[in-house]
Amino acid sequence: MNKLIVSPSPHDENYTKTTNIMLNVIIALLPAWGAAIYFFGLRVIPLTAVCIGSCIFFEYICRAMMKRSNTIGDLSAVVTGLILAMNLPSTLPYWMAVIGSFIAIVIVKQLFGGLGQNFANPAITARIVLMISFPAAMTKWVEPITHTDLDAISSATPLPLAGTDNAVSYLDLFLGKCGGCLGETCALALLIGGLYLAARKIISLAAPLSFIGSLFILSWISGSDPVYQILAGGVFLGAFFMATDYATTPITTKGKIVFGLGCGIITFIIRRFGSYPEGVSFSILLMNVLTPYIEQLTRTKVLGAKEAEKNEG
Repeated sequence: MNKLIVSPSPHDENYTKTTNIMLNVIIALLPAWGAAIYFFGLRVIPLTAVCIGSCIFFEYICRAMMKRSNTIGDLSAVVTGLILAMNLPSTLPYWMAVIGSFIAIVIVKQLFGGLGQNFANPAITARIVLMISFPAAMTKWVEPITHTDLDAISSATPLPLAGTDNAVSYLDLFLGKCGGCLGETCALALLIGGLYLAARKIISLAAPLSFIGSLFILSWISGSDPVYQILAGGVFLGAFFMATDYATTPITTKGKIVFGLGCGIITFIIRRFGSYPEGVSFSILLMNVLTPYIEQLTRTKVLGAKEAEKNEG
């Protein structure tokens, strides 16, 4: 019964439902979320609940006001809230988290038509807006809890400490025993989550590997510690969970590689020459804007098709 398929794509009708994809992303983020609770305390739980709850609320209200079908059942709002929480410090006031959720769901996602039609990653855009609007609150880091201390102690993120006597060890960076946002400190947990998504074929490793690899090579060429640069900050969180977003990143493998390379280059430039010590969020947002152009340049040519001839006036 082997016959040539002559019908147009798609040929595989065994579609993976959006809900299943989002559920797998939630599962993949649980190790990093658990590590955040261990290192930063129980306040992680209500902060995450506020982000997720407000994202669901804003999506429900927004869809109702626009007289569109309700979409909270696809779990995309839950994923947005969870990723947003992963991009926040544990000390952030709850009302600021609500503002971030409003920006992510209403402004970035629903005003552009909803899931799959937004041009930028909602959680990243919300983080950048919060960082610019409330820089003091968004950069108030605390040292990881040693489980013998009673109070949290203010701390710096690992990136500004690179190359100094106070630099965080590779092991502490890998395990997450350092200051930072909830979901960006434990590289081990993020790596487990990313490999889980790849094993489930939810994501391709093309963008994460090109992102991390380009940042590693550029850091090595410039004389910086390449291992420190990829373990510190939000590289693993951004590479595995935000540079692989279906709606805002290229579809083709070539496009994903170009996207990852762009993220790595921009992150390196911001870290090396910019005023911000971290550049992951800005790099992904900038590459989100360039995604349509990347897809146009890397699109697959249809077999047997000919390019349309240009009319000469």
